[in-house]
Amino acid sequence: MDSTFHKRALSLSYFTVGYNISEGVVSILAGLLAGSIALVGFGLDSFVESLSGSVMIWRLRKHGKISEEEEEKVERKAVKLIAYSFFILGAYVLYESIEKLYIHEIPDPSLLGIIIALISIIVMPILFYLKFQTGKSMGSKSLIADSKETLACVFLSGALLVGLGLNYLYGFWRADPIVGLVIVVYLAKEGYATLREGEV
Repeated sequence: MDSTFHKRALSLSYFTVGYNISEGVVSILAGLLAGSIALVGFGLDSFVESLSGSVMIWRLRKHGKISEEEEEKVERKAVKLIAYSFFILGAYVLYESIEKLYIHEIPDPSLLGIIIALISIIVMPILFYLKFQTGKSMGSKSLIADSKETLACVFLSGALLVGLGLNYLYGFWRADPIVGLVIVVYLAKEGYATLREGEV
């Protein structure tokens, strides 16, 4: 493994974890203040993304220090844990979204949430491209897979922006729990795909 690409991959993974933790904390706080389940769900997903980045850091730091067999065995366990966390988050967001639609709990418009989504839409495509290209140069399937999770975050940010924007501009509060349900579909799909990956 080329040391230059290895260092770049490690730096990108550290940035992924740091950015997603920061994004997650701010999103959840903004979501709780506004009563926005879509924003809280987005924040929780950011923590899942940071967990994926942490797995990459582990792999890259252990490279050359343990046998390939040990490395693959531990990664499979980590991948399964990530998959289960997607399902847990999906169940939470599903419950909250249905409850809000049923009892008509109207979230406050969140300008902060819109700003968070906009920043993510700018940062995440760049991060995806850098990780994908580095993964291809290294021949690293795990880094390429991690980059695709980052790309999924771009689409999730777009869905969040639509929901928050409709509520902020037009007072269409139902957009928030509806986007929450979109996030549930994404979490379930991602969890299933990740679980299957861990069984390979």
